[in-house]
Amino acid sequence: MNLLSDRINRLSYSQTFVMSNKARELKAQGVNVISLTLGEPDFEIPEFVRESAIKSIKDGVKSYTPVPGYLELRKAIANKFKRDNNLDYKPEQIIVSNGGKQSIINVLLSVVNDGDEVIVPSPYWVSYYEMVKLAGGENIVVETTIDTDFKITPQQLEKAISPKTKAFLFSSPCNPSGTVYTKEELHALAKVLAKHPNIIIISDEIYEYINYEGKHESIAQFPEVFEQTATINGVSKSYSLTGWRIGYMGAPKWLTDACDKIQGQMTSGANCIAQMASITAIEADPSVIDYMIEGFKNRRDLVFKLLQEIPGFKVNKPAGAFYFFPDISAYFGKTIHGHKINNSDDFALMLLEEAHVATVGGVSFGNADCIRLSYAASEEELTEALKRIKETLS
Repeated sequence: MNLLSDRINRLSYSQTFVMSNKARELKAQGVNVISLTLGEPDFEIPEFVRESAIKSIKDGVKSYTPVPGYLELRKAIANKFKRDNNLDYKPEQIIVSNGGKQSIINVLLSVVNDGDEVIVPSPYWVSYYEMVKLAGGENIVVETTIDTDFKITPQQLEKAISPKTKAFLFSSPCNPSGTVYTKEELHALAKVLAKHPNIIIISDEIYEYINYEGKHESIAQFPEVFEQTATINGVSKSYSLTGWRIGYMGAPKWLTDACDKIQGQMTSGANCIAQMASITAIEADPSVIDYMIEGFKNRRDLVFKLLQEIPGFKVNKPAGAFYFFPDISAYFGKTIHGHKINNSDDFALMLLEEAHVATVGGVSFGNADCIRLSYAASEEELTEALKRIKETLS
């Protein structure tokens, strides 16, 4: 007898957590595993943000928070949107949530009916696909390749739109590919979407500051799509506050009202101490985290050099985030140390068991030819990990 709902039976486990759990199990057995699975900065929390949290605790901050977040935090976010993105959101157009993930699912649950279509360029963050399913929607996946830097074209977008299309969900900088759309590229997509005002654009910009090539661009900056865009962001990646779970969204008021209603029945407001510390982080000049960005850039350059030295790896140089998504399809059909490689999940499992390096196969990211590896690790760990991979494949 199956007591579980059809909804839960449709969902898959996050492959990122599956691989990180396998890595933990091996570590518990005494195996020296280097994990490059999770997208979690390894930098310490900036001291001024920690001090802000400590002060809040000493001041006795403890009560339930307003569902959409403290007004002072929403004002700070509105100022940040104007300062960094030239976006004019009022505080009442902002919802603070328990991480950027909740911000996205709030929007999907607010706008998607059963059978509605959501266009998702691949590769995509693993949770996008499952969140669309959870909301009752159908994923319309638009495939890209490493040869086009994993970017969707306006022509591909136009072709994917149907009368059932309800939303377009993407990230820039992108997890898992590190792809960053230029202003011109985003404007070309905006012109297509502006012809379909009933399509909601969900723009995940959580990696905004981790950008090595130029200024971050938001698709909501284009007036023709501002009223149909939900801009998603948060403090987890930029300020190394992953476990503090503060994400936020700026959007048209009808949409933030809907998200307020959903969040009020699901989780209520986010953690009070984390919100107070986030005010301090968001109000600071972004230059305070330049040392982190520089550190990530140095690691990117190191890993790019080392990946190019591994036979059979096809790699591009990501412009943002802290991931590589190399194409390893040259190994498909081969048997390596007794492992038959049919797709990138097989390849990632082989690397874990033979090289003791944990990565994530690309199947759950919508691209079975690639693996994702995070370089949010020390240069020593990265150098050793790539050395192990190269030796295992030789």
